[in-house]
Amino acid sequence: METKHMHLEKGIVVGIVVEMQKFPLVIVKAGKGYAMCGYLNMAAANKMGDVAAKVSGVSTPEDVLAAKVVEVSDKAKELGAREGMTGREYLNLLIG
Repeated sequence: METKHMHLEKGIVVGIVVEMQKFPLVIVKAGKGYAMCGYLNMAAANKMGDVAAKVSGVSTPEDVLAAKVVEVSDKAKELGAREGMTGREYLNLLIG
């Protein structure tokens, strides 16, 4: 497992990469929630009341920042998150 602190416009987020069999599992955590790769399940995030967004086709935390959000949890929508924004835009909403 690898962790990486990244400085965004509004603060610091933490990228987490877990090497799996074929592709890595990637999560980037901000103060109020996280962005996740396609390995993780939005239905579960909603059930737990998480603030989450899903991006796909990523293999590094930097990829998450550049990727377009393809799905957001109900709680993330309440904070202004929406599909189509970049991971960087989404994560900046959650810092603080």
